Amino acid sequence: MNDARKPIAYRFRGYLPVAIDLETGGFNPRTDALLEIAAVTIEMNDDGILVPGERAAFNVEPFEGANIEQASLDFTGIDPTNPLRMAVDEKKALSDVFRGIRKQVRETGCQRAIVVAHNAAFDLAFLNEAASRCDIRRNPFHPFSAFDTATLCGLAFGQTVLARACQAAEIDFDADEAHSARYDCEKTAEIFCYIVNRWKHLTALDTPD
Repeated sequence: MNDARKPIAYRFRGYLPVAIDLETGGFNPRTDALLEIAAVTIEMNDDGILVPGERAAFNVEPFEGANIEQASLDFTGIDPTNPLRMAVDEKKALSDVFRGIRKQVRETGCQRAIVVAHNAAFDLAFLNEAASRCDIRRNPFHPFSAFDTATLCGLAFGQTVLARACQAAEIDFDADEAHSARYDCEKTAEIFCYIVNRWKHLTALDTPD
């Protein structure tokens, strides 16, 4: 029987990396609003190089009774009441993002997805809590494992701030665009691919002929 799995299914032990970024109304995943979500799947090209793949992003309506800290809004610049946000409810946002990721998991032959995020524990906690709150049972992500790009950037560049790590990797970073889920997610995907691809190159150089 032919193995229909794509090469990326072998790279991370059957897990499909998906960059995730969330903007929220605070630091407590149980009480604070989810305001933005973005996802970028990670793909592998024919040369075995990781590249950012399909993208999805939503502005999200705060759930009923959600807490929103003014300090968080000041930091992100989000106005939850602005009708131009075209925000959707949590369940639609999560369901649409999860549906696309499950499709990618199937098509690559992976077992499930794994979160890639900058300070991943924060995003994973909010993601899991929102999925539970919306009674979404088909969450494609591993419930507690993740790839944390803050840690990887600390190893690779001695930098744990995303903007500074991108600067060290010579990846363009626009500070005016930062702190939107869409932009930060794209940069997280880029820096993750850069580090993994650089590791592949370095280990190939170390392999004896």
